[in-house]
Amino acid sequence: MNWFSDYLCPIMRSLLTYILLFAVLLPSVSPWGIIAHYQLNKEYIARVLCENRNRPELHCDGKCYLARRLQAQQDKQDKETTERVHNMPLMQLFCESGFYFNFSGPTRFFTLQRFVYLVSHYDSPICVLLRPPRRHA
Repeated sequence: MNWFSDYLCPIMRSLLTYILLFAVLLPSVSPWGIIAHYQLNKEYIARVLCENRNRPELHCDGKCYLARRLQAQQDKQDKETTERVHNMPLMQLFCESGFYFNFSGPTRFFTLQRFVYLVSHYDSPICVLLRPPRRHA
C-alpha cells in the first residue's frame, strides 16, 4: 500500500460525502438560513431595510423584509421545480405495436381439489393452560 491509498483516499471519500450531503440538504435548510440571518441582523434590518421603519406603531421590526425574502426563496424553488418538470425528457413506457394478446376463450390455470380432514377429537391447548390449580388436601 502507498501513502495515497492509506491516508488521502479515506479523507477524500469523507470530504466528498460531506459535500454531497450538504448539496442535497441545502434546499431544505435554506429557509432556516434566511431566518437565522434575520435573527442575527434584526436591528439593522428593522432600522435600514424595513418597509415600515417610519411607522413604529405597526411593530413590524423587519418582519416584512423576512416575509419578502422567504417568499422570494419559495418562488425561486417553485420556478426551478417547474422548469425541471417542463424540461424533463419524455419516456415511452409501452410499445404500441408488435404485442398482441388473444383473449378468445376461457383458460383454466388451476384445477379445484377438495381435501377433507377427519379429526375424531380435538383438545385445545387453551384448555390445558386455563385449568384451575389443584388443591392438595
